[in-house]
Amino acid sequence: MAGVDHGLEIRLAQGEADLRAAQRLRYEVFVAELGGDGPLVDHAARLEADEWDALFDHLVLVDTARPAGEHVVAVYRLLPGDRVGPGGRFYSEGEFDLGPLRSSGRSLVELGRSCVAADHRGGSALYLMWNGLAAYVLERGIEVMFGSASFHGTNSEALEQPLSWLYHHHLAPPELRVTARAEHRREMNLMPPDALDRVAAQSRMPALIKAYLRLGGCVGDGAWVDSAFNTTDVCLVMDTGRMSARHRDFYVRKQGPA
Repeated sequence: MAGVDHGLEIRLAQGEADLRAAQRLRYEVFVAELGGDGPLVDHAARLEADEWDALFDHLVLVDTARPAGEHVVAVYRLLPGDRVGPGGRFYSEGEFDLGPLRSSGRSLVELGRSCVAADHRGGSALYLMWNGLAAYVLERGIEVMFGSASFHGTNSEALEQPLSWLYHHHLAPPELRVTARAEHRREMNLMPPDALDRVAAQSRMPALIKAYLRLGGCVGDGAWVDSAFNTTDVCLVMDTGRMSARHRDFYVRKQGPA
């Protein structure tokens, strides 16, 4: 899977150079910009890595005008359900009980570590990444995709509008409703529906979460506070049939005739 658009190439990471460039971008966003940290973060080399990287596919957006090592300008980590990690776990099971998804019998893919370089935000990068993701889903017959998405910061008062909006307007149906684990759980039902301000809620909503919601995504019950990354995480869930329908014509047109 690969595609090129005005010097931007979307593909799965090809070897160590692409992976290290993705880890460097993750460092710039999650560590330098957002204040995160972790046991395998390499501050000297400016790499954000963990023990899960080798298991995941890494969907990367490459800017062909950039020098080697800095060429990845957007990344998504993807873990198909037939390739679960240590102990047979998905990465996000440290934060969320995925029982409803595991018992659904449907083909799953977990998404994570999504980020875009600062100088590529607001342009076509997120659109290209979503189309790359749609291609990945179509090629592999994925039925449900899910993963943690983060609000910056852990202040519940600052997040009460967007978290409450998600709870009242985008809560997953019971058959897909994962739940935040108790240890660092934060309730999302912080305000009654009639006290919500749509503009205020949307202004605090990260672009990635908005993109999921536009394509029919929903959220699990409860947020999870990640102090190491200085974030408040929600679990996004999507029936990919809804996403694929929105992208199928674009994907087929890009691929051309068989």
